[in-house]
Amino acid sequence: MAEIKHSRKACSVNPLKMSQPIGGALAFMGLRGAMPLLHGSQGCTSFGLVLFVRHFKEAIPLQTTAMSEVATVLGGYDNVEQAILNIHKKTKPEIIGICSTGVTETKGDDVEGYLKIFREKHPELSNLKLVYVSTPDFKDAFQDGWEKTVTRMVEVLVDEPSEGVAKDPARINVLPGCHLTPGDLDELRTILEDFGLEPTFLPDIAGSLDGHIPDDFTPTTIGGIGVDEVAAMGRAAWTIAIGAQMKRPAEALKIRTGTPFKLFERLCGLEPNDELMRFLSRITGRPVPRKYRRLRGQLVDAMLDGHFHIGGRRLAIGAEPDLLNDLGSMLHEMGAHMTAAVTTTQSPVLEHLPVDEVLIGDLEDLEIMAEERGCDFLVTHAHGRQMSKRLNIPFFRAGIPTFDRIGSGHQLSIGYRGTRDLIFRIANMLIADHEDNHEPTPDTWREGESHSHSHGAAASAH
Repeated sequence: MAEIKHSRKACSVNPLKMSQPIGGALAFMGLRGAMPLLHGSQGCTSFGLVLFVRHFKEAIPLQTTAMSEVATVLGGYDNVEQAILNIHKKTKPEIIGICSTGVTETKGDDVEGYLKIFREKHPELSNLKLVYVSTPDFKDAFQDGWEKTVTRMVEVLVDEPSEGVAKDPARINVLPGCHLTPGDLDELRTILEDFGLEPTFLPDIAGSLDGHIPDDFTPTTIGGIGVDEVAAMGRAAWTIAIGAQMKRPAEALKIRTGTPFKLFERLCGLEPNDELMRFLSRITGRPVPRKYRRLRGQLVDAMLDGHFHIGGRRLAIGAEPDLLNDLGSMLHEMGAHMTAAVTTTQSPVLEHLPVDEVLIGDLEDLEIMAEERGCDFLVTHAHGRQMSKRLNIPFFRAGIPTFDRIGSGHQLSIGYRGTRDLIFRIANMLIADHEDNHEPTPDTWREGESHSHSHGAAASAH
């Protein structure tokens, strides 16, 4: 069992953690026709906007209430009202999702009260969905903001089932964690459909942030799950939640609709996917499709091939808890030693990680631990690139933000196929690093040959 420790530094030197409000904003981007709205200063929104644009390489819908110093002191109702009216007039969203920030939480703005007043003053906008989530950025992290926002969506948007209406056994709800990419969601959707199921994802960033080009420009999200589809989630027979962070939203959905849920803490690796296949076969009464039996065999073979290159590596990893559990556990099963682990926030999965201790800290902490413990392999987001150069160790980018590579939204790490390809990517990276640092260059060969010739000539002379 891992020991959880907290960094005692007075400040974060090289941040690993991202804030709750942008975690909540990303969750709202998984709704169709949505406009996320951060209740705070313009700088808070600008930071999140730049981060998402650099990661996804897409247009990102994100607005602000633009709180000034005076507005913050006097209260933000006027700013909230004006922001909602302007957004509705210019973009006609189906839903506006409001996340608080540190400045308005410190002031103590009663945003739920503001929305009640707004509804009374503007009955003409009664059909506009408004969802508010408290996400102060002076506590918790990105993963917590996502979790709280999805829970609030369930509480506000999902209809309670009518009496006498039976559950549809072909329908299944999916609550994905923030560590899953649009590519991961597409893979999971394919798996579920191959079992004859009709999945509903909340949120569905695969529909809005997968890089597709719409026929017409829209200032709101260009895909994702519709508000009407969220309302009907109570008719599904089952819910599956991916990542420990999604247990709370799954429990909220069960309380509201009576739909049972199954929690998968991770879907990267052989055993987690075996468990998924057994579960889907049981609830549908269908055998596992032949293609997944073949993909499982390919994964086993990839594990055999990859362990020669991954096994024995001393891993330094920094990530949100569920991503840390996903990748760290899979690499441990491949024979790597998780020697240094740093994360951003508390989670029940941390205690079960195959490592002596997990530090809630920053990338400076990870770098110090990696150097002291002789780590030779780094996994974290793009801000780890300077660390990898200083330590001179190979670096695998994982998580948000990954701004110095393209295609981050399509990185796949779940299912048999995703795990297989992830092993190949990591093993090939380690092979290339070994070749670059250990294989002799052509110049070295020529120098060796000249030395051999000179030695041979000297021997002949003797």
